[in-house]
Amino acid sequence: MQIQNVELVISAVAAGQYPTDQLPEIALTGRSNVGKSSLINKLISRRKMARTSSTPGKTQTLNFYRLNQALYFVDVPGYGYAKVSKRDREKFSQMIETYLTSRQTLKGVVSLVDIRHEPTADDISMYQYLKYYHIPVLVVATKGDKVPRGKWNQRISRISKALELNQTDQIVVFSSQTGVGSDQVWQWVEQQTAVEVSAWNSQNTKN
Repeated sequence: MQIQNVELVISAVAAGQYPTDQLPEIALTGRSNVGKSSLINKLISRRKMARTSSTPGKTQTLNFYRLNQALYFVDVPGYGYAKVSKRDREKFSQMIETYLTSRQTLKGVVSLVDIRHEPTADDISMYQYLKYYHIPVLVVATKGDKVPRGKWNQRISRISKALELNQTDQIVVFSSQTGVGSDQVWQWVEQQTAVEVSAWNSQNTKN
């Protein structure tokens, strides 16, 4: 479907603030500054809907974006907070854990890693955490335009090995600059939510 309507419904810090309309939700996780907001903006064809920042740890709430009154993207605070106090890290961790383990409308998680680097210990822990709770996961390797296409397979192989990727999961290479990978992300979202979102406008993806 074409994304006709997008709204930031709530920036939540507690379960009592979550939306109550029972729409399916897809959460996006990843370390700070890995490109979650850029991915959201590209997928919904909006330049500045999700707030991007060069300062790691800027997102400190669970941001619920409602798309076409049909589903939510939930932007989860980034982990690996470089300039956040230990107390705040613990607070964010508890907020994220509460959401991921108790939210019945959560249908899957898009877990972002940087294709240029080996997955961090936090990346590995997050993936293992999601698998432990049997939450469907799509791994998205961001910043694909920063690596020559001929090296993608090598990078994907290294990421898969580091994460000990489950055979039922997949890795999608994504670039917010070119839009590559957007179709695959939408297809996965559609499978998890049963919402018809696969009609991504291919003109947004450069060859």
